[in-house]
Amino acid sequence: MKLIIQIPCYNEEKTLALTYRDLPKHIDGIDEIEYLIINDGSTDHTVAVARELGIQHIVSFKQNKGLAKGFVAGLDACLQLGADIIVNTDADNQYFGADIENLIRPILDGNADIVVGARPIDQTAHFSWKKKEFQHLGSWVVRIASGTNIPDAPSGFRAYSREAALRLNVVNEYTYTLETIIQAGNDKIAMTSVPIRTNEETRPSRLFSSMWRYMRRSATVIVRSFLMYKPLCFFGVLGTIISAFGIILGIRFLSFFLAGDGNGHTQSLILAAILLLAGFQTIVVGLLGDIIAANRKILQDVQYRVRKQDCRDQSDKIVNV
Repeated sequence: MKLIIQIPCYNEEKTLALTYRDLPKHIDGIDEIEYLIINDGSTDHTVAVARELGIQHIVSFKQNKGLAKGFVAGLDACLQLGADIIVNTDADNQYFGADIENLIRPILDGNADIVVGARPIDQTAHFSWKKKEFQHLGSWVVRIASGTNIPDAPSGFRAYSREAALRLNVVNEYTYTLETIIQAGNDKIAMTSVPIRTNEETRPSRLFSSMWRYMRRSATVIVRSFLMYKPLCFFGVLGTIISAFGIILGIRFLSFFLAGDGNGHTQSLILAAILLLAGFQTIVVGLLGDIIAANRKILQDVQYRVRKQDCRDQSDKIVNV
């Protein structure tokens, strides 16, 4: 059983060594532990520090591409390297490295394919009350959109089985945390959460440079992911609401018309017709989106098979060498 711990890095020369030394070097049930960093276009000495620490694998971007693309590149590299379990952690040493053993335990026991570490948000001193409330709100919205019970959706401390990693896709360029939970929930990938500890803050969060900006971008990710996986539900409900207003206005006009006062309420009839047409078109968009979503599932299955075969071929090459 091979575990690879991946660490996305962007100018982390000051904290990478601290993070690496906090990671476990042995876990019961794991035969090999390897480490990989995703150098997301760092302009400092992050790569040099990683090499000095003896980190075995380095994936480098020539320029900064963002957390989401770095995460996906790390997953692909770990799969190519034959990882059975992949753990993602942050380079700022936010998470307690020793908790990795608890994080991967549900996967080792065969009870889950994705495990998300739940931070003690309310007890974390360096989180402002506003950040705590937004974390809770965002996690609640993700639970609704995904049909899961993950309490800390933005947590980047996660473990993935090989099977789950082969199936994951991230299409937004901001963050992978929310979208992957929504995808996993809708694809019925076994997912659970375990409580974890956090360390003292070593630097301000880069995702939270502006609270409102973070909220806006996170909301965009959630809505877009929901539309990808449940378009008929979203547009169907929206179209039904619009049509209902049209029906109400139509009944209003009809009541005036039967009472002999229809000439003064023609605008209600026009607005009712517009709303009914808009509602019908919205529902049709939902039906088309549902067809596209069905095709996307087929493409995802093809991608999964191609990835699986590609990783198997790569593993065979490594063994033969």
